[in-house]
Amino acid sequence: MFDETRLRVFAAIAREGSVTGAAAALHYAQPSVSHHLARLEAEAGVALVRRSGRGIRLTDAGTALAARAEEILGRIDQARAELAAHAGLTRGRVRLPAFPSALAVLVPQAAARFGDRHPGVEAALVEAEPPEALAAVRRGEADAAVVFRHEDEPPPEGFHAVPLLEDPIHLVVPAADRDADGPRTGARPARLRDHADRRWITGCERCRAQLLRACAAEGFEPEVAYATDDYVAVQALVAAGLGVSTLPELALRAHHGDGLHTEPTGRVRLVEAVTFGAPPLPAPVEAFLEVLSEVAEAMGGRASGRRRHGRSSPGAAATGTVRGM
Repeated sequence: MFDETRLRVFAAIAREGSVTGAAAALHYAQPSVSHHLARLEAEAGVALVRRSGRGIRLTDAGTALAARAEEILGRIDQARAELAAHAGLTRGRVRLPAFPSALAVLVPQAAARFGDRHPGVEAALVEAEPPEALAAVRRGEADAAVVFRHEDEPPPEGFHAVPLLEDPIHLVVPAADRDADGPRTGARPARLRDHADRRWITGCERCRAQLLRACAAEGFEPEVAYATDDYVAVQALVAAGLGVSTLPELALRAHHGDGLHTEPTGRVRLVEAVTFGAPPLPAPVEAFLEVLSEVAEAMGGRASGRRRHGRSSPGAAATGTVRGM
């Protein structure tokens, strides 16, 4: 059986046309290349090269072995690549921050499915709002992140994004409002301006900014009474009659409190999985994004598997406190 190293040395000699050239290409000392060639000829039992001036020429046997050597070495390299990919999905870790409602609804299903397929790979999950999650991915502290942006916001700059879901935004009012107004007819989206005289409850800083833009588009400025990025607290405040709000559907899937009435507004926020840096991605990360896309698609999302380059500037983080304003 031929030694792999000697085959690689001989293939380099055949390509470069000299022992000196092969030594330079392989970063070997020239005597080492000559030694490997001599040992290979001894193993083959036939001369493989002839001296020709300052170079060499392959014998007929050498020409035949050179062709086979390239084929053999190519197969070895291919097998190693396949084994490396397999090893990447039998051990390792995927670090994934996600915003709260995605971590409550989308990510657990994906993590469970991923764990069934690749039990040796750990999915390290952590809650983080998009600005912190993007910063962690950019710094290399996370491998990917599940983030959202509103449809009037640009994509995050420098990141590769996989679209997952269009998350509808709902108007959230006390259940008594529906009882007073009676059932609605038609499919018209809820109008925020119908509640222009009410007090409003907002979410994180970016969600507050989006609500202000949406209200401005309908011709009024809301009176913001409370702010919290806790969607359970938002629902409790609305149910208590302290104001009205908007919430994304993922938050309502994660928790839908009693005493509420919700209606779609026709607006959406975009949920995406993002990575940073040049491809290819590590095998565990690629596999987790694939599972995320599958779960999102099953939930009615728009998973595509394609990455696109986008731009934006991450905003400030939410505080998570409830305060009167």
